[in-house]
Order: sequence, then structure tokens, then C-alpha cells
Amino acid sequence: MHIELLSADNCQALTELALELWPDAVFEEEYEEFAALIESENDRCCLAREGEEYMGFAHISIRREYVEGADDLPVAYVEGIYVRPRYQKQGIAKQLMAVAEAWARQKGLTQLASDTPADNSASIHFHTNIGFTEAGRIVCFIKEL
Repeated sequence: MHIELLSADNCQALTELALELWPDAVFEEEYEEFAALIESENDRCCLAREGEEYMGFAHISIRREYVEGADDLPVAYVEGIYVRPRYQKQGIAKQLMAVAEAWARQKGLTQLASDTPADNSASIHFHTNIGFTEAGRIVCFIKEL
């Protein structure tokens, strides 16, 4: 297995993985967004690959606006982390995050933030296992006007 950075050659594969993570997303929109990130100085996407099979991805960005629990800005932020179910529990997500964290350190950032739904126990477990500490929980509301 090796980790590769987002490029024109693997943008479609990244988009397909992202749609597995976010099934309500639209392929064309996601593809355009990822394609725009290829040259971005504020985003890093990396993919895990074995042979011709893409197994997962991580996308982190630099956020300059308020981030729950962050001591300082800007902060690196996990926009998405996903490993296909048949490849989970093999350390792939941890390796993807190590590449992402190295990029954030290279950018001079000192913190990495993330979020997950409160009922996603697998994601919470993953985050705590790789060194995250819970910064808080929020309840989101909406009201039709």
C-alpha cells in the first residue's frame, strides 16, 4: 500500500470514495470541488492505494475562522477521512492522517481539529485512538421561517 496526493489522475477515484462517505453528494459537484483543490495551498488530500484499488482518503484544510476547541488560528481541519469497510482496522486511516498531519506541521500549524456526529461511535473511537481529545459537543437547531 502507498499514499498518493490528489492529482488529475486520481481525482475521479477520490470523488468516488467521497460519495461512499457522503452518499447524498452529487458526483459532478464533488469532482469540481476536488479538482479545484489539486493546486490549493490550503488543502491536502491524500489517497491510500494498493495496486489499482483505492482504499481510502483523507482531506484536511486550513481554517481561519472559529473552530470549536482551537487555541489559535489558523488551524488544520479534517474535512473528511474514509476507508472502505473491507480495509478498515488495518491502520490505513492512521497512515492517511500521519501524511495529513505532516503537511499541517509543514504549514506551521499547531493544532488539528475534526468533527463527527455524536452517535458515530466508530469515528469517535478512531479520533481518540490517534490522539484527539474531545473539545465539546453541540446540538444544532433549525427553524423554518
